[in-house]
Amino acid sequence: MNLLLIEDDLEAAKFLQKGLKESGYSVSLAVDGRDGLKQAQEQSFDLLITDRMLPHLDGLALVRALREQKVRTPVLVLSALGTVDDRVLGLKAGGDDYLTKPFAFSELLARVEALLRRSAAEKNVPQTRIKLADLEMDLLSRSVTRAGREIQLTAREFKLLEFLMRHADQVVTRTMLLEGVWDLQFDPQTNLIDVHMSRLRQAVDKGFARPLIHTVRGAGYVIRDEDKSA
Repeated sequence: MNLLLIEDDLEAAKFLQKGLKESGYSVSLAVDGRDGLKQAQEQSFDLLITDRMLPHLDGLALVRALREQKVRTPVLVLSALGTVDDRVLGLKAGGDDYLTKPFAFSELLARVEALLRRSAAEKNVPQTRIKLADLEMDLLSRSVTRAGREIQLTAREFKLLEFLMRHADQVVTRTMLLEGVWDLQFDPQTNLIDVHMSRLRQAVDKGFARPLIHTVRGAGYVIRDEDKSA
């Protein structure tokens, strides 16, 4: 599941991001409302977690803007403002849940899980498969097929492909890959990513007429179906 966390308190943001990643989620981070709105408009997320009081654009204005643009991604609002009126304002703005600070991480995690279950039920979309063109991942059985042919991947290659597919059509940088796949906050200055990406491309694209994994020179990598608009 791909989450967007919008929180300007960097210490709190890093703590929440780390805890959510350890719970199995992919977590992107924005540190102000304007950037959070931009990411939510340009990328596809399963859930947004936003602080209410943010620089440049407050959390409730952010949610209202998304709802006006017909973005229906579930939103969990976090706030130190915890009166009944405050919670009502948060829900009326378009939030799906409202959690008052301070809170236990276990409660936040339970609310995230509940919102994702509700969203999946409303969409009636299975959450165990990711598909791009003729490439399909089954997250439950940890299997990958392309055009019906099984592709054997190591655990790390599977995680790398999952990250790419969750960010399909989006350029992912080395930093994003190091944080999202290896959980590293620094670049070890090795060819770690290049080696794994080369093996993954061999497994996914070799023998097929149309490659899906592409290098964006000077920027990173992207997985996309270049024939989808043909």
